[in-house]
Amino acid sequence: MSMSADAGIAVGVEGLRDWLRARVASYVARAPEEIDPLVPIAQYGMDSVYSLALCGDIEAEYGLAVEPTLAWEHPTVAAMADHLRGRLSAG
Repeated sequence: MSMSADAGIAVGVEGLRDWLRARVASYVARAPEEIDPLVPIAQYGMDSVYSLALCGDIEAEYGLAVEPTLAWEHPTVAAMADHLRGRLSAG
């Protein structure tokens, strides 16, 4: 488990967005700055395999088990960050 998970609710939405942008960027071979938080990640080429791997990354980094449907229910980096921030705050 990473240091981020130890921080619990101290993880801010901006930090989550930056982390998610970097992870999505790594999967689609782009610079994080090229990932617009308001554009659906599928438009960058994130497929179901990458999305499932991203769920594993989230679990490893933040200690949150997330459903494999996360990227469909919250299709943008901003939406995912907001959702995850809510879960971290509640936990």
